[in-house]
Amino acid sequence: MASIVMTGGGTGGHLAIVKAVKEQLGDQRLVYIGSTGGQDRRWFAEDEDFSARYFLESRGVVNQGILGKVHSVGLLLRGIAKARKILRREEAGVVFSVGGYSAAPAAIAAVLSGIPLVIHEQNAVSGSLNRLLKPYAKAFISSYDPESPIHAYPVKSVFFQKARVRHEVKRILFLGGSQGAVAINRLALALAPELQKRGIAISHQAGERNVDEVRKAYEELGIEAEVFGFSDRIPELMAAADFAVARAGASTLWELAANGLPTLFVPYPYAAGDHQYHNARFLAEKGLAWVRREDDLQPGEVLELFGDDLERVSRGLMEEVSPDGSAEIATLLRSCLS
Repeated sequence: MASIVMTGGGTGGHLAIVKAVKEQLGDQRLVYIGSTGGQDRRWFAEDEDFSARYFLESRGVVNQGILGKVHSVGLLLRGIAKARKILRREEAGVVFSVGGYSAAPAAIAAVLSGIPLVIHEQNAVSGSLNRLLKPYAKAFISSYDPESPIHAYPVKSVFFQKARVRHEVKRILFLGGSQGAVAINRLALALAPELQKRGIAISHQAGERNVDEVRKAYEELGIEAEVFGFSDRIPELMAAADFAVARAGASTLWELAANGLPTLFVPYPYAAGDHQYHNARFLAEKGLAWVRREDDLQPGEVLELFGDDLERVSRGLMEEVSPDGSAEIATLLRSCLS
């Protein structure tokens, strides 16, 4: 039986796409190829939805010094050779790549082996690997590209199931990602006294490295807040909130939209190609989000966003995102097996 090979990752944003699409492919034989670095193993090392899981040694080539680039290219060449053997062994019928350095060995191996390659580009600005391989792909999927065969972003169904229209802010969610965001942490602590006065509860993903420091800061302010680093309860936390302040990684952005949660996006300023800013602008230009650079954050301005526009934005977000993205990609992947 031909298998569908899924590859790519390194970050939660990439891996969330794999997770969303694979839940639509329960009738297929699935194989995962990722990296020993990044978060790949944490997400999928024990995931029995995949009949086989491989983690190859790889790392990014961009933003490395000369010696670093040479070492990364060496790892890549060895990874491609290993990936070609895996694709033959697992009788790969199609390779689905979500990008990131984890995807390079298997995606390039697919092209060299004549196996159909389907690429999903999660961001408004394409990554270097996806730009390189786009001409060789059977399909290139992007929610931001008018020429994409599929426009709906692959979001897990739970975010749609828990969606609701927001009318007023009773709980705010600060999402800095599992690595945290210092600017968002500072903003949250600056806002906390006024939020407490208004009776607004706080949930705050401070990042695993900063969680103790941020928790202590709330205690010193005498303010009760739910503070955490990594969490597998993000769907529930989004569903409970009425407003969010978050980074603008693509998967987080579309999960918030699917849930109908109005959000102020604070893009990571060092993202490749400034893609987080452009992700957020895609919604902001439609009047469905707000975006501020870290240097432009003003606590008072954030409080002004809690006004009468919440319901319109919340409804607009729910209309913007189709729940069919994962299913449409799954259908495309199945068609490559015939």
